[in-house]
Amino acid sequence: MRAAVLHEIGQDKLEVLDDVEAVGFGPGKVKLRIRATGLCHSDISAMKGVLPQPAPFIPGHEGAGEVIDVGDGVTGLGQGDRVIVCWLPACRTCASCKRGQTHMCLAGLMNAGVPNFKRPGGDVFGFAGTGTFTEEAVVAAGCAVPIPDDVPYEIAALIGCGVTTGLGAAINTAQVEAGSSVAVIGCGGVGISAIQGARVQGAAQIVAVDPVASRREAALKFGATEAVSPDELADAKQRITAGEGFDYVFEVVGKSATARTAYETTRRGGTLCVVGAGAMDDLFQVNMFELFFDEKSILPSMYGGGDVLRSYERAIALWRAGRIDLEGMITHRVRLDGINDALDQMRTGEALRTCIEI
Repeated sequence: MRAAVLHEIGQDKLEVLDDVEAVGFGPGKVKLRIRATGLCHSDISAMKGVLPQPAPFIPGHEGAGEVIDVGDGVTGLGQGDRVIVCWLPACRTCASCKRGQTHMCLAGLMNAGVPNFKRPGGDVFGFAGTGTFTEEAVVAAGCAVPIPDDVPYEIAALIGCGVTTGLGAAINTAQVEAGSSVAVIGCGGVGISAIQGARVQGAAQIVAVDPVASRREAALKFGATEAVSPDELADAKQRITAGEGFDYVFEVVGKSATARTAYETTRRGGTLCVVGAGAMDDLFQVNMFELFFDEKSILPSMYGGGDVLRSYERAIALWRAGRIDLEGMITHRVRLDGINDALDQMRTGEALRTCIEI
């Protein structure tokens, strides 16, 4: 079986090998044939060591495919079913799930420390307990979410992470109000999805902020009313909000410096929504006086901040209705052999989302 493998944390290239085997199939598990997978910036973060992940590992967590086989005790899934790969499945029994915060369930992430692939040289892990840069994968049944037949694999793959994260940040976490002003800092796939979520919610002004000109141009097509470079943000704040600051600011980069900029761009009493996944040693600071006096809400948003299954259904419904554009987010398509080209395109900002067709 072919798969793209990172041998050591810190390497910037993947090796496409044909001696990988998906392992662990049994009760409560399903075996999948991956058909399409998106490249998410979290994959690069894991390769760099920003996000914790044992190596060697197969990146990829934004995928879709079909069920090859189901283990004992698995219900609701059968051979040939089309599914989204869910990297954060809810166990429905832990304290977080019982509180209704199913996106905070850690049961699925615990699988990141259990190898689900192997090579002749030893065990191989799958990123976030999945690993979708491969032809086949074995995952827990909760990681395979059925989708209707009219949803293409490449669209389903995007919904598996970036779209759900960005839409959910605007709709679930920040709960953007109609007529409000919004700024989105970082306009890759997740940022574009946050822009689309703010548009769905009825925001009046949506300012896209990104250093890459092509991403700024793309943001305008997806609902931004204005697109500026980072050094133009202060001027936009002054022009659009009379210097007060935006009602909602989304930080979709995952760095303390941009989070601080986002905080300063948020009006007093407004909402800063932190969507980017950053490093454990990168500290975001506010002083105690401004924290009290400004009364800004600081809301982290993990995986869209809501029930994942409901979020998937909502994304499909909005896509079917033409309220969000998912096809347009796919700017590049490659086969598995082109994975390193796709990594370079993401690093330079050339690609919004690359679909890897397996």
